[in-house]
Amino acid sequence: MGTLYLVRHGQASFGAADYDQLSELGQRQSVRLGRYWAERGLRFDAVVTGSLRRHEQTWAGIAEGAGLALQPLVMPGLNEYDADAVIRCIHPQPLQKPDTPELYRHHFRLLRDGLTQWMAGTVSPQGMPSYDDFARGIAGALDHVRGTHHQQNVLIVSSGGPIATAVGQVLGLSPEATIELNLRIRNSAVTEFQFTPKRHSLLTYNTLPHLDGSDYKDWITYA
Repeated sequence: MGTLYLVRHGQASFGAADYDQLSELGQRQSVRLGRYWAERGLRFDAVVTGSLRRHEQTWAGIAEGAGLALQPLVMPGLNEYDADAVIRCIHPQPLQKPDTPELYRHHFRLLRDGLTQWMAGTVSPQGMPSYDDFARGIAGALDHVRGTHHQQNVLIVSSGGPIATAVGQVLGLSPEATIELNLRIRNSAVTEFQFTPKRHSLLTYNTLPHLDGSDYKDWITYA
């Protein structure tokens, strides 16, 4: 039986012109996760990432902290949906920068509504695949791990949407439950699957063992 570790990227640049860039804290979260694993002797046989910059930067931080030199397999099917496009398809008017708690909540209320409609096939956000095609990209990555890495430790670095979708596929969850998982996953959080050539099984979800302790209480972020 193998173990698959799925990691959401470190804190990115929410509210900035370019979200796809780790913040300074996001870099530290990633390095800390790699160091935590190294301290416990965990090594990986293979690494798979999406093709977004924040995935690449998160893997670079993990590799730095853990002293790893693996070359990742890049699978664009592990890329996140475009949250701005999802919101625009139900709210075409420009939104204010989410720099207050109320505007932040408003942003995520719209995102939840847009995701629900995208997953149901009632809207088609510009520049995005259908939800069925998005889900097939995640399923393809899981199939690759099961078919290629028998009894190995594999790391996937991706985003909240793909990781929640993977959990939803493994557990047979409804779209509504998958959205709720997605909106609660934390930066640099670890989700673990055990796998055989036939199936994946959920072991843990959305854990932050590397940030357990008073020294890291201000390192826990969601965006």
